[in-house]
Amino acid sequence: MSDYRIQGATGEWEVVIGLEVHAQISTQAKLFSGAATAFGAEPNTQVSLVDAAMPGMLPVPNMECIRQAVRTGLAINAQINKWSRFDRKNYFYADLPQGYQISQLYHPIVGEGAIEVQLDDKNPESTKTIGIERIHVEQDAGKLMHDQHPTMSYVDLNRSGVALMEIVSRPDMRSPAEAGAYLSKLRTILRYVGSCDGNMDQGSMRADVNVSVRRPGEPFGTRTETKNVNSVRFVMAVVEQEAKRQVALLEDGGKVVQETRLYDPDRNETRSMRSKEDAHDYRYFPDPDLLPVELDDAFVEECRASLPELPDAKRHRYETALGLSAYNAGVLTAEVETSRWFEALLAASAAKQGKPEGEVAKQAANWLTSELFGALNKLGKGLAESPVSPEAGGELLALVGKGTISGSAAKQVLEKMLETGDAPGVIVEREGLTQTSDTGAIEAAVDAVLAANADKVAQYKGGKEALFGFFVGQTMKAMQGKGNPQLVNEVLKAKLA
Repeated sequence: MSDYRIQGATGEWEVVIGLEVHAQISTQAKLFSGAATAFGAEPNTQVSLVDAAMPGMLPVPNMECIRQAVRTGLAINAQINKWSRFDRKNYFYADLPQGYQISQLYHPIVGEGAIEVQLDDKNPESTKTIGIERIHVEQDAGKLMHDQHPTMSYVDLNRSGVALMEIVSRPDMRSPAEAGAYLSKLRTILRYVGSCDGNMDQGSMRADVNVSVRRPGEPFGTRTETKNVNSVRFVMAVVEQEAKRQVALLEDGGKVVQETRLYDPDRNETRSMRSKEDAHDYRYFPDPDLLPVELDDAFVEECRASLPELPDAKRHRYETALGLSAYNAGVLTAEVETSRWFEALLAASAAKQGKPEGEVAKQAANWLTSELFGALNKLGKGLAESPVSPEAGGELLALVGKGTISGSAAKQVLEKMLETGDAPGVIVEREGLTQTSDTGAIEAAVDAVLAANADKVAQYKGGKEALFGFFVGQTMKAMQGKGNPQLVNEVLKAKLA
């Protein structure tokens, strides 16, 4: 639970937050037409006669959109409504050719569900359940382009008719951090399911942020809705700034007006856009061109069977079956691409070492989350841009696991792999980094070190055991870092005993 409060001049205020997330469904065609949905196309090149609202054109539902919405609902353990209906939401806007939006108000396809979020990455117990009220399917509007002409706006209808899921949360969040954690977790689930790519920078996922404030324990206050916020960071900023604005307004004797607002990230402030309409202002009624959507049990079960292992289940498996720390398990499951990369790395490492995955999982997880992530971060790259493949990473780990190279040499090899793209075995051979496990050579080096430091040997035998590290360091230096550290330790212990 969050203890986030805003300290006003007259006492503490609590923030109440709900999010309405619009997620573009990952399909190749739109909700009611066969027009393409690819991002970045030239304006008005992906518009069918249905999208342009030409007279006599009738919508035909794309069942893949319905299927993806049902799969999303199942992924959050929500009620699937086998009977749902499309409604017309009537309003005028220049990028809405029909003069109405086809949506679902009274009978959505998905009912109540919930998402569990973790508020502290390093504390597995810091969880909170956020309720989800509904998921309904609707068509998107087009886009107005304001920067092409000084006195006119242009209309791009490529996005008109694209299928959206509107995922409506309960007002269960109480801090910017909770809102950020909820949105991040929802995006992760959508990406695992494959129902939305979650690319907020491209507009395929955006949030309307509902914020109100109240004295702790009092009824909900009047809320405002800040539209189309397109990043987790901005959602958190909207919550903080809008809550502070409302507190200042109330403490100054004013009233919060229910309205729609916009967020200006350059000024980090929200601004009034229009008064907030109620449902009756849109004159909702059942769409006469569309029959209700009726699903059977077989369809719902097929959707359920198609779901992948979801992030919470995967994280639990990583902790229990693979023995990973809660932190590493959380990092590795936060994004579906990271978990896929890790599992490919794990399979390659286990195969090359001839060991079960459980025996090499910690080695693989630690190397990925610290060594590779750290190196890529310095290069300003993400895992998707890594010059090192999971198979090459598995080969490198096998070289360490088999004692062919030392841990320190592995760091040098990784640097060369990122720089050249060469295989680790090739680099080890070329750079002469093979580790020495010849006990005769190690004994000779140890004897030389001990003979050259007779005074320190005497001190060690006299009880100064901290000198053992000195002898290890001198031996490794004498062997140019190529001595097998485990064998060096064993020989030194025997010689000094």
